[in-house]
Amino acid sequence: MKRIKLLKTFLQIAWKISKSYFFLILLSALFNTIQVFTIVYFPKLIIDALSLTNNRALVVTIIALIVIGLNLIINFVNKTIQRLLNLKNMEVEERFLELLGKKIMSIKYQHIEDPYYLDLKERALFASNNQGALRGILTIMAQMVKDIITIVGLVAILFSLNKIVLVILAGAVILTSLINRYLYDYKERFFQRLIPINRQYNYYLSFVMNKEIAKDIRLYHMNGLIVDKLDEFSQKIFRDEFFPFLKKQGIVSGLTTIIFNLQFAFVHLYLARRVFKGFLTLGNFSLFTMSAINFTNSMNSLFESSFYFKQLLSYLDPFIEFMQLPEEKREKGKTRFSGEVTKIEFKNVSFKYPRSDKLVLDNVSFVIEKGEKISIVGLNGAGKTTLIKLLCRLYEPISGHIYINDIDIFDYEYQSYNKAISVVFQDYRLFDFTILENITLTEKVNEEKVNQVIEEVDLTNTINRLPNKINTHLNKEFDSDGTDLSGGEKQKLAIARALYKNSSLVILDEPTSALDPIAEAEIYEKFNELVSDKIALYISHRLSSSKFCDKVLIINQGRVQDFAHHDQLMKKEDSLYYQLFNTQAKNYQV
Repeated sequence: MKRIKLLKTFLQIAWKISKSYFFLILLSALFNTIQVFTIVYFPKLIIDALSLTNNRALVVTIIALIVIGLNLIINFVNKTIQRLLNLKNMEVEERFLELLGKKIMSIKYQHIEDPYYLDLKERALFASNNQGALRGILTIMAQMVKDIITIVGLVAILFSLNKIVLVILAGAVILTSLINRYLYDYKERFFQRLIPINRQYNYYLSFVMNKEIAKDIRLYHMNGLIVDKLDEFSQKIFRDEFFPFLKKQGIVSGLTTIIFNLQFAFVHLYLARRVFKGFLTLGNFSLFTMSAINFTNSMNSLFESSFYFKQLLSYLDPFIEFMQLPEEKREKGKTRFSGEVTKIEFKNVSFKYPRSDKLVLDNVSFVIEKGEKISIVGLNGAGKTTLIKLLCRLYEPISGHIYINDIDIFDYEYQSYNKAISVVFQDYRLFDFTILENITLTEKVNEEKVNQVIEEVDLTNTINRLPNKINTHLNKEFDSDGTDLSGGEKQKLAIARALYKNSSLVILDEPTSALDPIAEAEIYEKFNELVSDKIALYISHRLSSSKFCDKVLIINQGRVQDFAHHDQLMKKEDSLYYQLFNTQAKNYQV
């Protein structure tokens, strides 16, 4: 029942992608079936014609011309259909992968960080990239339709010869199929075991191609470690998995070959005996022999296709499961957000990550009013970034509520709510696009606004020195004229992106860690001026930014320890903030 639902869902997706693909598959099956029957039937006509006493040469010539002409037409049509199918195969497979890519970008963020769903994504990609499951299912269905039509026609021919021959042929095919089924079941388990091994192998292999790790590899002489890891997984794959599989495959291949040869020895001997006794003409001998061969081939093909089809469906399972994950933008929330963020309230908010029992935030409550600049401070792992992720609706609290403008944030329509927030995370990403595209991330460009934010983050001179100015690509992978910006310049570019979005709530989650303390202080002070009356949240391990903020929110072990102005917090000499601030201050004293 589960496989039927899987197949139904898959075919619905495929039908939406390309209806003409199904028509081509059926047309291909039909013409392939016709070709099989011409191979079976026309040799009989030629042999029968050779036994004629009158006009033998003429009849043979006519039949031969018909055979040649028909085969030319069928081959031409088959080649044409196959060429179109190959193009459609690539198109459909690319569209499936495109759908998978869109899905990855639209599912709830919590799934992206969940090991179960990361593995599910890998298995979904494995089904397409390694096993060709998406293309294979449609191709196998076409083959099965062709085999069924062919078998029905050949059964009618063989039934007229002898029921015993038909039963023996069918029995041999069933026996072969049972042996092959054992192999296919083993192969299915074999490939499932390979998925986690391949994932780890590809992880280490990616090091070799990753330019960001190239320096570490050379400076720490990691070559040997990486090669050892790759060799370890190679040995595991070949010694523990492939060798036993290939051994079983060889045994199965040998058994099926023996059965195949025995059955055809029997059929040929039986038919030859009937010819010698005068019960069968040479023409019918050819017809029945070719029918027996093609019947066996078609039956074996049908059984193999059904086993392979079942195997491909099992590979398809993670793909369909992944495609049916709920999308963030379709989740609850219908109130359209408009205007500015004038108030943020966390009310008894608690949270723990999926598949974890540890509370990262525990009964957190605080209120931020319009125009306030808040510095969020805490030790590593205190829950600062988690708090921001909750505010951005990347996760949902397990208890409590988060309000913006006195409305629960999950009651807002997702896209309109998202536009109200600009965030620069510590692990922000810049892409191998142009500088302009990295700032705007959209096709609609406000050039005046772009130039303004570039000036505000002090990147104007840097960009103007580049060969293609703002249209210069980041990195040189796609463009030899590309540029590699410094760490500090990249962070400024990420901040420019946040300013360009022009949201009413701006959050900086340690994006300036690559800058020196003076440059960081300048960025924060400048940023504070730029966001003017907007609410701004800052996370930084350097507490100098806290001095110009309206309040400092202290998070310690998932709880709110303090929420007050810097001057008030410095009066509490036994507080975490006092200790952190003075420890840093000593390090910067000369």
